[in-house]
Amino acid sequence: MDALMLPLTRIPPADEALRAGIREFVESALAGVPADVRARSWMGYDPAFSRALAERGWVGLALPPEHGGGGRGVFARFVLVEELLSRGAPVLMHWIADRQSGPMIARFGSEAQKRFYLPRICRAEIGFCIGLSEPNAGSDLASVRTRAERTADGWRLNGRKIWTTNAHRANYMIALVRTSGSAADRHAGLSQVIVDLSAPGVSVRPIRDLTGDTHFNEVAFDDVRLPDDALIGDEGQGWAQANAELAFERSGPERLLSSQVLVDEWFGWLRTLADPPAAQVAALGAIFARLVTLRAMSLAVAARIDAGESPMLAAALVKDLGTLVEQDIPATLSDMLADLPDADRAPPPAVLMRTLAYVSQMAPTFSLRGGTREILRGVIARGLSLR
Repeated sequence: MDALMLPLTRIPPADEALRAGIREFVESALAGVPADVRARSWMGYDPAFSRALAERGWVGLALPPEHGGGGRGVFARFVLVEELLSRGAPVLMHWIADRQSGPMIARFGSEAQKRFYLPRICRAEIGFCIGLSEPNAGSDLASVRTRAERTADGWRLNGRKIWTTNAHRANYMIALVRTSGSAADRHAGLSQVIVDLSAPGVSVRPIRDLTGDTHFNEVAFDDVRLPDDALIGDEGQGWAQANAELAFERSGPERLLSSQVLVDEWFGWLRTLADPPAAQVAALGAIFARLVTLRAMSLAVAARIDAGESPMLAAALVKDLGTLVEQDIPATLSDMLADLPDADRAPPPAVLMRTLAYVSQMAPTFSLRGGTREILRGVIARGLSLR
């Protein structure tokens, strides 16, 4: 049960000190942006905003200084993420590169890969997407069928990825592919490769979601030629690399904050009422209690990552529980507003209702991205020796 031990952890003062400057910048940059736009959070795409962050050293904050990064630890980035997402900053342009691709290349990549990609990530010049899920496999990564075959001068890539966030705007994809064996081999024979999405043979088809936005994509590879140095790390180590990467993705504060702009807008409206409905106050308090607990768990996982561990079980717990509260928030607020008496109260502000409508439409995706609920609970059961 050691894997479930999550001792209380505090953000070191030197990292906490970053918060005021980031908050001041974000509040200034987002002044006048309505809540229903800010609610897009890390699905908001604004290259100018990402470059402005990079100029202040807040992209690649945890990447090595010799490659343009800030050299800070996971707690500094924890503060950065909280300040960006809780206010709904549009970070998608650099988000995946900063959170996953950059750390992956820094940890497993060759020196040539580090020299080429990391400085460009830190300057917010290039964006990445992650190629994990596939048609007919979903989040069951061991069923990956996309294949990279050795050629005389590199690799030939064929297959398809789906639900790939930001592939239609990204420059590169880090894809989990099969380089030997078959899908029946499960975890063996998997590797990760960097794919230039402008290469011949790559096609990207955006998938429109319920809100009308296009974040997800289907990506096809038809005889795509990759250079020899497209491989990250050693051939056959893709499963271990992808799992280490998912610990970053699943446990961060972004797994608690997808509905935070809505919570703040709701809280702000209740504070304007002389006699706020008692049921809504109680519901809001219950949500805050869950968020505070989950934040403590997320911080504890960050401490284990900072110590060099890869806490897959604990990260899966945070992601699963975080997703539950993220999805409960719009559902709870919808129920509460439906019960409001019409006669003696002014209606809720229009911006609150628009924000609620957007978050309600997006909420089903919260338990898809980063691994479906079923996959996460399989990880948890396996970690507890129940499977």
